[in-house]
Amino acid sequence: MRAKRIGIIVIGLLALATSAVIVPKRFRSATAPPPAAVRETQAVGSVFGYEIVGEYPHDADAYTQGLIYLDGFLYESTGITGRSSLRKVRLETGEVIQQRAVNPRDFGEGLTEWRGRLVQLTPRRRGSAPIWHLRTFFEDARRHFGDNVGVTYDIASLEPRSSFMYPGEGWGLTHDDHRLIMGDGSSKLRFLDPETFVELGRLEVFDGDKRVENLNELEFVDGKIYANVLPQDRIAIIQPDTGQVIGWIDLAELKSRMPPIPTEPLHPVMNGIAYDAAGRRLFVTGKLWPKVFEIRVRLQ
Repeated sequence: MRAKRIGIIVIGLLALATSAVIVPKRFRSATAPPPAAVRETQAVGSVFGYEIVGEYPHDADAYTQGLIYLDGFLYESTGITGRSSLRKVRLETGEVIQQRAVNPRDFGEGLTEWRGRLVQLTPRRRGSAPIWHLRTFFEDARRHFGDNVGVTYDIASLEPRSSFMYPGEGWGLTHDDHRLIMGDGSSKLRFLDPETFVELGRLEVFDGDKRVENLNELEFVDGKIYANVLPQDRIAIIQPDTGQVIGWIDLAELKSRMPPIPTEPLHPVMNGIAYDAAGRRLFVTGKLWPKVFEIRVRLQ
């Protein structure tokens, strides 16, 4: 019995030592000042009108975290630890025609495409391993408090091709012509090298002089960054060189076009923006929403 008690104490001390190393690292990462960005002072962003062009079926069990449109299909990253996935979806019918499960201890998050690869963020939100499973417990602790993991996939097969590390949280993901753009749930966006995943800089997002927190799913549309804001039913349109919100799209009305969705235990908020650049079509949906909407925004 004494030996067992000593073993438990040793494990506890090891866990404390791990936290002492990892937690300050995450604190430094979260609080380190981003590179300075030019920020213009201007009036609070306008609210743009829109019209609904089309409505399409969507899997009401899909906890949508990332969404893109590519070659006639939607590709979707769904969340929830233990049921996260990467999916290829037929837009017109909502049929899931290909699917790959994410590591069951990870949480599917942001998704984008870069030069023939799908790139998905797969953070670990909380450890699921008991403390006596030492190796897995410390991996969970390191992932939860320190660096997280993303995965790249072959588009045709959805087979994993490589993985990469990034510090802290990962929520939304998109790209411009030469950088990945990642959100971490704060008011900041990070720019990453799409080949090495090294951070190139950060941009803080403001509406007038007010920081816009909880930036979630992202999409790059005609030179602007579109961002869901958790837990709101509106999209911020962000100028990528200054971080200023130039306008909002208020989509609260869309909920009236769907049957009531239970709000517990999960939260079916709006989250999902995909853009068909060739057809100039914009699609939006939400976590556990039964529909995808095609909308046309009136920017003037």
